[in-house]
Amino acid sequence: MKMTKIMIINGPNLNMLGIREPNVYGHTTYDQLCSSLYEFARKNNIDLTIKQSNHEGVLVDYIQSCYFDKFDGIIINPGAYTHTSIAILDALTSVNIPTVEVHISDITKREEFRHKSYVSLVAKKTIMGMGIDGYFIALEEFIK
Repeated sequence: MKMTKIMIINGPNLNMLGIREPNVYGHTTYDQLCSSLYEFARKNNIDLTIKQSNHEGVLVDYIQSCYFDKFDGIIINPGAYTHTSIAILDALTSVNIPTVEVHISDITKREEFRHKSYVSLVAKKTIMGMGIDGYFIALEEFIK
């Protein structure tokens, strides 16, 4: 059976999980989240790569690399770039790889400027407000 090849791309400040606003983002650290995701992937025949950057252009490079490295799917939490980055939207549109958008908090229940998601225009599904469980729900989208 062929392994499903997925890249999880995390945007700015997600490396600060467990430190940044634990009342909003929880107490799980970024390293703990990544370890749990890799373990889930091993158990579910997923070839998983996880990347994080605080820089928009680097995130675009990660998205483009998914095309050239033949990934089957992208899970992306663009952080604050969700609401501002047409470059990330354009990159996701150009690679034409099934994408699931994840947000730890429910962006529709936060400040008004967070309500708009450019990524949702191309994502096949958006998962929000499920805490870090949203990442596992997104991975399940690719093993159905």
